[in-house]
Amino acid sequence: MPDLFELPPPPVIAMADSEAKFPVGRIFCVGQNYAAHARELGFEPQRDAPIWFTKSPAAVCLSGSTIAYPPGTENCHYEVELVVAVGKQAFRIGVDDALSVVIGYGVGLDLTRRDLQNKARGQGHPWDTGKDFENAAVLAPLTPAPEFGVPERQGITLTRNGTIKQQASLTELIWSVPELIADLSRMYHLAPGDLIFTGTPAGVGPIAPGDRLVGSIDGLTDLTLTIGEAE
Repeated sequence: MPDLFELPPPPVIAMADSEAKFPVGRIFCVGQNYAAHARELGFEPQRDAPIWFTKSPAAVCLSGSTIAYPPGTENCHYEVELVVAVGKQAFRIGVDDALSVVIGYGVGLDLTRRDLQNKARGQGHPWDTGKDFENAAVLAPLTPAPEFGVPERQGITLTRNGTIKQQASLTELIWSVPELIADLSRMYHLAPGDLIFTGTPAGVGPIAPGDRLVGSIDGLTDLTLTIGEAE
């Protein structure tokens, strides 16, 4: 019996300075991974365990796009992040070996419907409607891991209409990239195509129609996004 309809192919991200493409599988995200960001949300930083949530591949939006202001919210926030692209299978991998499964790194924006997230959090409900929606995972082209090197001291910045709003160093990550990969691999069989958003620095804030956002991490291709009017 034939299928009722065909599903669209997975979204793909370009590899910088290459014709190669990275097909996106799963998207894992970690929350409150910079101490100052945790505090600006009203929480104390903790090292008990990373706070994981997910976005679907349908949330992928490519850098350079112009998107409508997201529906269902009056308080959508930008969050610039280092994104890790997994290129090998990994299960219960150790911290010392974790970077061996990384094929590339990129700049990402974790757009967040903060009003919906806060309401869900206050009621003890999942964050899905606040985090996983169309165009909520904005991705710049990936840089091969050997070209970027070890993620540790690189600066990370976001500007909104030319004004710096977020600025930090990857040294400020509470959970380092190897620690995040190792922790995630205890709960999932990581596979090529998986992406990991590693958390955002302090300075998150609302977007508005007409905004131009630029996310930057030293050694990676910049991310750009323009916000249009609501549909």
